[in-house]
Amino acid sequence: MSRTTQETTMFKPVSKTETVSRTIHEVVEALQEKGYNPIDQLAGYLLSGDPAYVTSYKDARLKIRQFNRYELIEALLQSYLKELPQK
Repeated sequence: MSRTTQETTMFKPVSKTETVSRTIHEVVEALQEKGYNPIDQLAGYLLSGDPAYVTSYKDARLKIRQFNRYELIEALLQSYLKELPQK
């Protein structure tokens, strides 16, 4: 017999920053696989908002458009600043 518990299981939600970071990594991977320079392509997208800068390969364009550009820039800055040496 299986035991059923009355306790509620709590799952730790994934933070928005982690989700954005994971998406950026997936998009970078797709861009590299297609032979694009991911820095140039993402910079073009972030500056212009034109999704044509991001390949549709592996649904990268759909994935990155889940987030507004502010959220993407915020995640990139957080990641960059985390890597700076502490003073």
